[in-house]
Amino acid sequence: MRVTSMVAGLALVLAACGGGEKKAGGAAQPADTSAAAAAAPAGGGAAAPATGGAKHDVNMELVGTTYKYDPSDITIKAGDQVVFHDVSGGPHNVQFYPDSIPSGAQSAINMPDPMGPLASPLLTEPNATYTVTFAASAPKGDYHFYCLPHQALGMKGKITVQ
Repeated sequence: MRVTSMVAGLALVLAACGGGEKKAGGAAQPADTSAAAAAAPAGGGAAAPATGGAKHDVNMELVGTTYKYDPSDITIKAGDQVVFHDVSGGPHNVQFYPDSIPSGAQSAINMPDPMGPLASPLLTEPNATYTVTFAASAPKGDYHFYCLPHQALGMKGKITVQ
């Protein structure tokens, strides 16, 4: 049982460390998860066109012994983008609770290269970013999210779309 757990944990770590691309100097760079790649939908819906909305920054960090998003609660407008920055304490991601978002909102949340429905890939490189774009048609309301690796430690937040 112990060996099985260790093998499963190692497989998760190795899977999270892949996906970078090599630059001329040979150093691995994080895969492009910028707004340019944000046209891919979250959950298989149609991709929304690029928006001219505002950008909002959210840091994902470890402060002392507390894992958190800073800010943890933000208010945006439909059509805006939220850029999540892996500042410290990674790996981190952003994952929306499917039962805690407005009805019909899943297709309005655009997440490139999702790890699963409404789930970003793990950011493992320091200073890596991940952009979530809310379609201009995104329903108004609260969108609750969390960091999968640190969910049990209370790393969660809320985006309110006005």
